[in-house]
Amino acid sequence: MSKISDDLKIAVLGGGSWGIAFSVHLCICGHKVRIWEFNKADAALLAGTRQHQGKLPGIIIPREIRIENDLHSVLDGVRIIAMAIPSHTVRQVVRSLRGDLNREVLIINLAKGLETDTLMRMSQVIIEELGDEFRNNVMTLSGPSHAEEVSRQIPTTVTVAGDSIENLEYVQRLFTSNYFRLYTNTDLVGVELAGSLKNIIAIAAGICDGLGYGDNTKGALLTRGLAEITRLGLAMGAVPDTFAGLAGLGDLITTCLSRHSRNRFVGEQIGLGKNLEQVLHEMTMVAEGVRTTQAAYKLANMYQVEMPITIEMYSILFGGKSPREAVNDLMTRIPKPEVG
Repeated sequence: MSKISDDLKIAVLGGGSWGIAFSVHLCICGHKVRIWEFNKADAALLAGTRQHQGKLPGIIIPREIRIENDLHSVLDGVRIIAMAIPSHTVRQVVRSLRGDLNREVLIINLAKGLETDTLMRMSQVIIEELGDEFRNNVMTLSGPSHAEEVSRQIPTTVTVAGDSIENLEYVQRLFTSNYFRLYTNTDLVGVELAGSLKNIIAIAAGICDGLGYGDNTKGALLTRGLAEITRLGLAMGAVPDTFAGLAGLGDLITTCLSRHSRNRFVGEQIGLGKNLEQVLHEMTMVAEGVRTTQAAYKLANMYQVEMPITIEMYSILFGGKSPREAVNDLMTRIPKPEVG
């Protein structure tokens, strides 16, 4: 696998902002790219206008990129599949792939979420559906990588995680450019948990913004948020250093501070007084942190890990608790040492 083929074909599943941005990047890297968009109207819009003003305004999709609504046609002859779809749709889509994949196909997950019912990470979902023989072929790409910036070739650095060093280095060479740099990481558990759980803290950061709190609050939230993310990650078998890396601290900072962050936006609207149902109804894109909060709440109880911010976020999103009451309860918890 060390040699990159001249006729390499890559299918990107999902025509949302990240799917478009990643497809354009792969095309710039010189690869033959196809986009599958589930929604027939959106697929026709993308194919006809070569852009999506509602999701990624101003970015033109090169004519070389084929856009289709037929999943089986898009998969014909591909070597790599990049899954840029919401986490709650991954199982259903992967299940429909089973008859079309050979053992050599590599699958790159781009979703940052956990399955609410099973509490599985995305790589676990994919492997369960395709079979253990695909274990070394499944990877996750994560890190601070807003589609709005990647699509404009703003310098971005991410990590790709999986079990096979050979496959990781192969993908690293394929996807790296002068504005998009990849590192490899064999801690798939840590990378996927970090990328998923930081979205909960991003919603909390948005709530702080909506309530009018300042830099002191945000700094404390990110620090203590990272602490509880790391605690759960270690309980589930992750490597500590991962949470100080791109998929952990790097993505946490970006998602909590950025105007591009969907999850921060959800929290901000709640902080301003809207309820969750109203906020989600008004959005055109998915905020993964909402479902992830449900999964993380269950995991914290399952592994008996202290996650006070996550618990308060669960109470706000699904229990009707007021954000100011949740902040008060966090601030008045029993005093304790910071470390240990």
